[in-house]
Amino acid sequence: MVSGRSLEAATALITGAFGAAVVVSSLDNGIGWSASGVESGTFPFIVGLVILAGSVFNLVQGWLHARAVILGPSELRRLGILFVPAAVFVGIIPLIGMYPASAFYVFAALAWHKRGSLLVPALAAIGAAFALYLIFELTFQISLPRGALGTFFGF
Repeated sequence: MVSGRSLEAATALITGAFGAAVVVSSLDNGIGWSASGVESGTFPFIVGLVILAGSVFNLVQGWLHARAVILGPSELRRLGILFVPAAVFVGIIPLIGMYPASAFYVFAALAWHKRGSLLVPALAAIGAAFALYLIFELTFQISLPRGALGTFFGF
Protein backbone atom coordinates (compact mmCIF):
# COMPACT_ATOMS: atom_id res chain seq x y z
CA MET A 1 0.00 0.00 0.00
CA VAL A 2 1.24 3.46 -0.87
CA SER A 3 0.31 6.52 1.14
CA GLY A 4 -0.18 10.05 -0.11
CA ARG A 5 2.78 11.17 1.95
CA SER A 6 5.16 8.73 0.27
CA LEU A 7 3.92 9.66 -3.21
CA GLU A 8 4.33 13.37 -2.48
CA ALA A 9 7.81 12.78 -1.06
CA ALA A 10 8.90 10.65 -4.03
CA THR A 11 7.62 13.19 -6.54
CA ALA A 12 9.25 16.08 -4.69
CA LEU A 13 12.57 14.24 -4.51
CA ILE A 14 12.53 13.40 -8.22
CA THR A 15 11.71 16.96 -9.28
CA GLY A 16 14.21 18.27 -6.72
CA ALA A 17 16.94 16.09 -8.19
CA PHE A 18 16.09 17.44 -11.64
CA GLY A 19 16.23 21.03 -10.34
CA ALA A 20 19.57 20.36 -8.64
CA ALA A 21 20.97 18.89 -11.86
CA VAL A 22 19.88 21.99 -13.78
CA VAL A 23 21.53 24.25 -11.17
CA VAL A 24 24.80 22.30 -11.20
CA SER A 25 24.98 22.11 -15.00
CA SER A 26 24.25 25.83 -15.33
CA LEU A 27 27.14 26.60 -12.98
CA ASP A 28 29.43 24.92 -15.53
CA ASN A 29 28.12 27.28 -18.21
CA GLY A 30 28.67 30.33 -16.04
CA ILE A 31 26.16 32.53 -14.26
CA GLY A 32 26.17 36.28 -13.82
CA TRP A 33 27.44 39.03 -16.07
CA SER A 34 30.38 39.13 -18.41
CA ALA A 35 31.78 41.78 -20.73
CA SER A 36 29.32 40.69 -23.43
CA GLY A 37 26.27 40.61 -21.16
CA VAL A 38 24.50 37.92 -19.19
CA GLU A 39 26.24 34.55 -19.26
CA SER A 40 24.58 31.51 -20.80
CA GLY A 41 24.00 29.64 -17.55
CA THR A 42 22.10 32.39 -15.76
CA PHE A 43 18.57 31.66 -16.99
CA PRO A 44 18.85 27.86 -16.49
CA PHE A 45 20.27 28.53 -13.03
CA ILE A 46 17.23 30.63 -12.10
CA VAL A 47 14.86 28.03 -13.54
CA GLY A 48 16.67 25.29 -11.61
CA LEU A 49 16.33 27.27 -8.40
CA VAL A 50 12.60 27.73 -9.01
CA ILE A 51 12.18 23.98 -9.63
CA LEU A 52 14.21 23.21 -6.51
CA ALA A 53 12.18 25.66 -4.41
CA GLY A 54 8.91 24.22 -5.71
CA SER A 55 10.10 20.73 -4.88
CA VAL A 56 10.97 21.71 -1.32
CA PHE A 57 7.57 23.40 -0.98
CA ASN A 58 5.80 20.27 -2.27
CA LEU A 59 7.82 18.08 0.06
CA VAL A 60 6.83 20.16 3.08
CA GLN A 61 3.17 20.39 2.02
CA GLY A 62 3.01 16.67 1.35
CA TRP A 63 4.50 15.92 4.73
CA LEU A 64 2.22 18.30 6.63
CA HIS A 65 -1.02 17.47 4.83
CA ALA A 66 -0.66 13.74 4.41
CA ARG A 67 -3.55 11.75 3.05
CA ALA A 68 -4.44 8.17 3.77
CA VAL A 69 -3.61 5.23 1.55
CA ILE A 70 -3.94 6.18 -2.10
CA LEU A 71 -2.81 3.03 -3.86
CA GLY A 72 -4.02 -0.25 -2.51
CA PRO A 73 -3.10 -3.71 -3.79
CA SER A 74 -5.59 -3.65 -6.69
CA GLU A 75 -4.42 -0.21 -7.87
CA LEU A 76 -0.78 -1.27 -7.63
CA ARG A 77 -1.57 -4.35 -9.71
CA ARG A 78 -3.23 -2.24 -12.40
CA LEU A 79 -0.29 0.15 -12.36
CA GLY A 80 2.11 -2.77 -12.70
CA ILE A 81 0.18 -4.08 -15.70
CA LEU A 82 0.91 -0.76 -17.43
CA PHE A 83 4.43 -0.17 -16.16
CA VAL A 84 6.10 -3.59 -16.46
CA PRO A 85 5.45 -4.09 -20.20
CA ALA A 86 6.58 -0.51 -20.91
CA ALA A 87 9.78 -1.08 -18.92
CA VAL A 88 10.42 -4.36 -20.75
CA PHE A 89 9.81 -2.55 -24.07
CA VAL A 90 12.40 0.10 -23.24
CA GLY A 91 14.81 -2.54 -21.95
CA ILE A 92 14.75 -4.68 -25.09
CA ILE A 93 15.22 -1.82 -27.56
CA PRO A 94 19.04 -1.96 -27.24
CA LEU A 95 18.93 -5.72 -27.80
CA ILE A 96 16.56 -6.17 -30.73
CA GLY A 97 15.98 -2.64 -31.99
CA MET A 98 13.02 -0.29 -32.09
CA TYR A 99 10.97 -1.98 -34.80
CA PRO A 100 10.80 -5.53 -33.42
CA ALA A 101 10.43 -4.19 -29.87
CA SER A 102 7.50 -2.03 -30.96
CA ALA A 103 5.91 -4.95 -32.76
CA PHE A 104 6.25 -7.18 -29.68
CA TYR A 105 4.89 -4.46 -27.40
CA VAL A 106 1.84 -3.77 -29.58
CA PHE A 107 1.18 -7.48 -30.01
CA ALA A 108 1.47 -8.20 -26.29
CA ALA A 109 -0.68 -5.22 -25.29
CA LEU A 110 -3.47 -6.14 -27.69
CA ALA A 111 -3.30 -9.89 -27.16
CA TRP A 112 -3.39 -9.47 -23.37
CA HIS A 113 -6.66 -7.57 -23.38
CA LYS A 114 -8.39 -9.10 -26.41
CA ARG A 115 -8.21 -12.72 -25.23
CA GLY A 116 -9.42 -13.96 -28.57
CA SER A 117 -7.97 -14.38 -32.02
CA LEU A 118 -4.32 -13.47 -32.32
CA LEU A 119 -4.69 -12.39 -35.93
CA VAL A 120 -5.75 -8.81 -35.16
CA PRO A 121 -2.93 -8.18 -32.65
CA ALA A 122 -0.41 -9.71 -35.05
CA LEU A 123 -1.58 -7.51 -37.93
CA ALA A 124 -1.59 -4.42 -35.72
CA ALA A 125 1.94 -5.21 -34.50
CA ILE A 126 3.27 -5.63 -38.02
CA GLY A 127 1.43 -2.49 -39.10
CA ALA A 128 2.84 -0.45 -36.22
CA ALA A 129 6.41 -1.53 -36.93
CA PHE A 130 5.94 -0.88 -40.65
CA ALA A 131 4.41 2.56 -39.95
CA LEU A 132 7.36 3.47 -37.72
CA TYR A 133 9.73 2.45 -40.48
CA LEU A 134 7.86 4.45 -43.13
CA ILE A 135 7.53 7.55 -41.00
CA PHE A 136 11.01 7.73 -39.53
CA GLU A 137 13.33 5.95 -41.95
CA LEU A 138 11.77 6.89 -45.27
CA THR A 139 9.90 10.12 -44.64
CA PHE A 140 12.07 11.94 -42.10
CA GLN A 141 15.26 9.93 -42.80
CA ILE A 142 15.88 9.45 -39.07
CA SER A 143 17.40 6.13 -38.13
CA LEU A 144 15.85 4.59 -35.02
CA PRO A 145 17.91 2.23 -32.84
CA ARG A 146 18.63 -1.06 -34.57
CA GLY A 147 19.93 -2.87 -31.50
CA ALA A 148 22.40 -5.70 -31.25
CA LEU A 149 20.17 -7.84 -33.46
CA GLY A 150 20.30 -5.26 -36.27
CA THR A 151 24.07 -5.02 -35.91
CA PHE A 152 24.34 -8.80 -36.07
CA PHE A 153 22.38 -8.89 -39.33
CA GLY A 154 24.32 -5.93 -40.78
CA PHE A 155 21.71 -3.17 -40.66
